[in-house]
Amino acid sequence: MVDELKQAAARAAALLLQDGMIVGLGSGSTARMAVAAIGERVQAGLKIVGIPTSELTANQAKDLRIPLSTLGEYPQADITIDGADEVELGTLNLIKGGGGNQLREKIVAVASSRLVIIVDERKLVNRLGSRAKVPVEVAQFGWQATSRHLEKLKAHPGLRLSPDGSPFVTDGGNYILDCAFEPFDPAALQRDLDSVVGVVEHGLFIEMASLVLVGASGGVRWLERSGKTA
Repeated sequence: MVDELKQAAARAAALLLQDGMIVGLGSGSTARMAVAAIGERVQAGLKIVGIPTSELTANQAKDLRIPLSTLGEYPQADITIDGADEVELGTLNLIKGGGGNQLREKIVAVASSRLVIIVDERKLVNRLGSRAKVPVEVAQFGWQATSRHLEKLKAHPGLRLSPDGSPFVTDGGNYILDCAFEPFDPAALQRDLDSVVGVVEHGLFIEMASLVLVGASGGVRWLERSGKTA
């Protein structure tokens, strides 16, 4: 049932695309559904260029014959479609990076005119950080020292591991510390994390999403940052 709700939101997002658009292609299980829906539209004649945010997304898009490029060739994307681990109602602030791709996702999102997020209704929260930890991508070199600095921010950091028990390594060659922060102010925490040496990027996406499409039992809900719903 949950997958059906996410697929409905993914299809709605794919319908936003128009010929000639440069489209950021998100990462993660929900974004994968959106890429599949976009692939169907491309096979039906839609002409776009995709900017993938991970190697897995790039491979999926190639299989679907979605034309791909880079921000080097197209510095500005028209729209990025991606998923999220949490969406704060009202603000549409996000926690992302459960799949370990927050660095590339944020680079592409910042270079996009619109960031459209697709989720199922379980991802909606009244306060950011209610359920999801904040992924913090850190340089491998001296990551233990970086972790100690994060502890001073009451982060309770834990090194993310791969299924084989080794440290998880991002596409950029970094580690991830999943941080269970105590109740926080998102903008203030973002500033604090940005100031920690060794932090490459983090999963707080503050004031970046313009639209969230929510797969819900009553149909797809449209949430805008102003708080308007449809």
